[in-house]
Amino acid sequence: MTKQEAIDLIKDAGYGVMCTIEGNQPKARPMMPYLDDEGNLLLAVLSKSRCIEQIKVNPKVEFCFINRKMSFARISGLAKVSTDPEKKELVWNYIPMLRQYFGGPEDTNFVLLEIETTQVEATTPHQKQPDILSFK
Repeated sequence: MTKQEAIDLIKDAGYGVMCTIEGNQPKARPMMPYLDDEGNLLLAVLSKSRCIEQIKVNPKVEFCFINRKMSFARISGLAKVSTDPEKKELVWNYIPMLRQYFGGPEDTNFVLLEIETTQVEATTPHQKQPDILSFK
């Protein structure tokens, strides 16, 4: 799978599953991130979300996207909490469903997570092994 095919898969899927670690147990949750021009993921979470504490202890995360044809892209990365108002505005404008959870980008309950992509693994059902890609 090419880099552009993986990007298209991620954008078309819309939703993915983000995994963090709590103790020695993976914790998976559905999320709707924004893939920025640098190949990093931006996503809105509630300020009291358990994933924030999990990321402070272990910033390594993985995000998995899959389409109906069973092609998938897994993004490994390092997550951090961000207060960048421009990035919060970008995510707010890109994901309209956030309006049911937050009053706006300035809402104190709206926290932004930035996931710096370290590796992308993508494949189709016809491949014998996934392709290792870089979004940088």
